[in-house]
Amino acid sequence: MAKPPVIEAHQLRHVLTVAAVTGQNPIRDVVLLLLFYGTGLMPNEAGKLLVSDYLKANGSVRVDSAVRAEIAFNGKARPLVWANAKTCRAIDDYLAYRLVARHGVTTSPAAYRGLDQHGPLLRASDGEPFSFTRRVTGTGVISYSCESLTEIVRRLHQQAGIEGGNASAARRTFAARLHRDSRSLKLIQELIGDSSLSAVKNLIDGDPVRLSAIVSGVI
Repeated sequence: MAKPPVIEAHQLRHVLTVAAVTGQNPIRDVVLLLLFYGTGLMPNEAGKLLVSDYLKANGSVRVDSAVRAEIAFNGKARPLVWANAKTCRAIDDYLAYRLVARHGVTTSPAAYRGLDQHGPLLRASDGEPFSFTRRVTGTGVISYSCESLTEIVRRLHQQAGIEGGNASAARRTFAARLHRDSRSLKLIQELIGDSSLSAVKNLIDGDPVRLSAIVSGVI
């Protein structure tokens, strides 16, 4: 099975520009893109993030947060760091929009910026939580997938003309960019939650680093 593509910076800028003017919910769709490319989260994990995973009770950003074990794809908690200024600004704008639209608000405006701390951080266009599809395998294993969120991310890439762009491509791009910045495989593994270093290596192998990017940094 072919690996998802690594999306270059100029391509991501284009996707963000298009999403900001043509998405079903532009202010939220920009957040989705920045979230996936800036954290390496999977759709199921993103759909289960709570307001309290991003905000402290006093309304400030919880910089050092975590992908909680109960929502992590592998059942193991891992770091989730809200330190990227662009991503945080986009989320803050989205949460302000939610407050005005009365999507998941409470009667305690002083806490969590007036939003329900136990409610999802990200919501569908109608303000409702994203839905999850239940599946049962032949062996009786039950799983849930957030297909609506997966489809939104795929569509945002498609409408921008980015072939093969989706949440898996964003996850691989996150890992590849960390590797390009000379981050260790162990750190990348910690941030994306892969089971082994060999799985991380397989994810970043074949990264189409352009020769011009390499040469430009020689001197």
